[in-house]
Amino acid sequence: MSAPSAIEDAKALDLEAALAHFAETHGIRSKGALCLPLVVTDHARVMGLPLDPNRLRTDKEGQVLGLGKGKVQQILARHGIDRVLAEEGGRTSRGSLGKMSAYVAFLNARSAEGAFDLDAVEKFWIARVREFFAAKPFVLRIDPTLSLRSAFRHLFAQAEARQKEMQGTMVVGTIMQHLVGAKLEGVFGATIGHHSASTKDEGQARPGDFNIGDLAIHVSTAPGEALIRKCQANLASGQRPVIVTTARGVTVAAGLAENAGIAERLDVFDVEQWLAAEILDRAGDSIVGRNQAVVQLLDRYNAIIGKVETDPSLRIEVAAAGRGG
Repeated sequence: MSAPSAIEDAKALDLEAALAHFAETHGIRSKGALCLPLVVTDHARVMGLPLDPNRLRTDKEGQVLGLGKGKVQQILARHGIDRVLAEEGGRTSRGSLGKMSAYVAFLNARSAEGAFDLDAVEKFWIARVREFFAAKPFVLRIDPTLSLRSAFRHLFAQAEARQKEMQGTMVVGTIMQHLVGAKLEGVFGATIGHHSASTKDEGQARPGDFNIGDLAIHVSTAPGEALIRKCQANLASGQRPVIVTTARGVTVAAGLAENAGIAERLDVFDVEQWLAAEILDRAGDSIVGRNQAVVQLLDRYNAIIGKVETDPSLRIEVAAAGRGG
């Protein structure tokens, strides 16, 4: 590493440590509090440093200038985030003016020391926003006016949004695998083996993600030729392969199975329908029964997450329509 680049790396670490200390000292943790440094940093881009805190007060001096949902979402959009951080954009956070003045003083002091990278500052706060979103559990909303399949579809849409924001993660596949495992456990009991979603079948003496009797059950968001070859190997060893996938994946898997000549020997299921059918089979004759069945499914799912995964944000909460959440 060259001397100039080493110096730049050291400065970046110093800045990150200083920002982390400021966030801890001033309690910048909640969604409303995180909005403030995003907006003030953006002001620093436009107005330049040093900033005058008096220019960042509204005319009535009751709010921080520009602190609102629109500006916050505009900043987040620059980083590919379309989820709403705070409906009020931080306006209702107590002590926002005081925190603004403290943050302006922090930025001014850092800029007085020399070259100051506002891109790095913004990236720090964006990382904190991503952490905030990632720490929140997913929510499965039960609405009697909608189908159960729609409830699961909305859940997977949340997972897709988080996966998009946190590139390199397998959020959708992980949730899908463990929901399938939770359903199987409800049917076959606690003898079902559960594994981290990052654990590959190969080298684990496992014909599929789940193995029950002669069933080899594969869970995949994007079935491809490699998965079809696994199914062929299952058939060759006397096992019955099953693929659980997305609605789009069903079409793909069916076509690949047809090309491989095993279409009539392979069962392929849409995960949303598969999970909804389980609830209806167990307690389809009443709203109360269906709700209880969903809660039981998620209780098993959350227990699995606690045992085999290290990320507690993969947990799923239930929210009934009209009760918030």
